[in-house]
Amino acid sequence: MPGKKKTPTSAPTRSTQAAAARAAGPRRRSPRKAARPASPRPPPLKQVILAALEDMKALEIKVLDVRGLTDITDTMVIASGTSDRHVRSVAQRVVEKTKEAGYRPHGIEGQKDSDWVLIDLHEMIVHVMLPRVREFYGLEKLWDLTASKRAAHA
Repeated sequence: MPGKKKTPTSAPTRSTQAAAARAAGPRRRSPRKAARPASPRPPPLKQVILAALEDMKALEIKVLDVRGLTDITDTMVIASGTSDRHVRSVAQRVVEKTKEAGYRPHGIEGQKDSDWVLIDLHEMIVHVMLPRVREFYGLEKLWDLTASKRAAHA
């Protein structure tokens, strides 16, 4: 029609889009997405703790299995530091590395004084102590079942 202006066509409606899709034929399905791989399992807690202690040059690292002696934990790890600053740094590294691995400490005690820091990681408790404090409290003698059996038989 002469003299009539063309109006711009409006955007296709849902019904016209559906009709166009039907006319185009069967819709190809995109290949199924591969199942998301399971998140990697965190390394064992004991391995994380020992690596952190060794990384910070902790001294006299001892691991005690206390399952038959107490219900509060399964394993105790005892280590020494050369100074209060070293004890604090070792304990902080243990906390950092365990958090990075996905383990959350239940509690941390003694960071202020830093002559003995206790880190409660539920199934494991880590004691980082100055050598004089470690000798005074004698946790190895108290909790090491094999040492107490040897002493009883001697």
